[in-house]
Amino acid sequence: MTRSESPNGEPAHPRWLRKRQGVEPTTSTELFFDLVFIFTITQLSHYLIEHPNWRGAERTALLLALVWFVWIYTTWLTNWLHPDRGPVRAMLIGVALGSLLLSAAIPQAFAGTGLLFAVVYVSVQVGRTVFALWAVQGTPWLVDGFQKSLPWIAGTSALVVVGGLVGGAVREVVWAAAVVLDVVGLLIGYPLPGRGRSRPERWMVEGGHLAERCGAFVLIALGESILVTGTTLTSHVNRVTSGAFLLAFAGSVALWWVYFARSAPAATEVIARAGVRTGALSRVGFNYLHPVIVAGVIVTSAGDEQLLREPGAPATMTAALFTLVGPALFLAGHAAYMAVLWRTLPTSRIVAVLVLLALAPVGVWLGATVAACATGALVVTVGVIVADRVQVRRGTR
Repeated sequence: MTRSESPNGEPAHPRWLRKRQGVEPTTSTELFFDLVFIFTITQLSHYLIEHPNWRGAERTALLLALVWFVWIYTTWLTNWLHPDRGPVRAMLIGVALGSLLLSAAIPQAFAGTGLLFAVVYVSVQVGRTVFALWAVQGTPWLVDGFQKSLPWIAGTSALVVVGGLVGGAVREVVWAAAVVLDVVGLLIGYPLPGRGRSRPERWMVEGGHLAERCGAFVLIALGESILVTGTTLTSHVNRVTSGAFLLAFAGSVALWWVYFARSAPAATEVIARAGVRTGALSRVGFNYLHPVIVAGVIVTSAGDEQLLREPGAPATMTAALFTLVGPALFLAGHAAYMAVLWRTLPTSRIVAVLVLLALAPVGVWLGATVAACATGALVVTVGVIVADRVQVRRGTR
């Protein structure tokens, strides 16, 4: 028995653990924590808008991955610990503050604020994991998981600091290595010599709550996309830009519809009832696939900004890629998410992704306007919605 265990072997802090009676509701503390990431998504969108090239896209992806690790690992922790208990709430507020500093460092993360970004990252990631290890004492399956994940998280976080100390392309390589190691570490269960690995069937995660939390993050990203287009519209309002705004808004509504209209509630139910498969499904669906969905929204947001600035201009390859590849990324991530949950091939989404990818070079070759590319993206996304509706009706019959 550890010093923090009770004599009867119960958890040392039983009031800090969630009761796990059905799908746990999202608390106001969790929603407050999420508010910080509205700023984060805004910073990432603006970074991509200001660096509209392959290197800018690569760097945006790296920053999104690192920020996502902070959010998703904290969300996993609050799946087990109740966010409204005093120490847990204090931890969440501390991570929220750190996330705010991370977001503030994003514009110059590959320049002057790289070391600040790295130091804050390691403080948040390691600090939260150490707190978790202390908070779950007396719960053996949680203690075992955090004991095995701590060295891996500390190692990858230290690698981020090393990247912050170097500059240029070396920083990108080091941070990319940290991202890859983090993904691989979780995939193989954070193995340690002589200790084995942490198996997902022992994580006892409440998958319905995680599904709702990730859905909330997607909603944050979509809201930020509308914020970007609204802010751009206010700088030059006229008939043409107002029409472009309506087109961009319709695109956001279509993406929201694809994710939330039917599949989100159904996905929550599937995850909640997955039993021993819940941990493995959650790892793939939330840690690996949802960042792709969010990346699609960020790229679409950059495309919407281009649409509002020059709706009638011939689309450059950059504008076409932003406008068409953004929804393609979103649909690709969602298709993979559906395939993992339902073990079926989401044909309409796969076809839509292929069509959107093909439209980008074709649109540039034909001299299509930015508005025409955006219209094409909207039509394809609406086609997915219609296909979903038809499938539901056939299933009902």
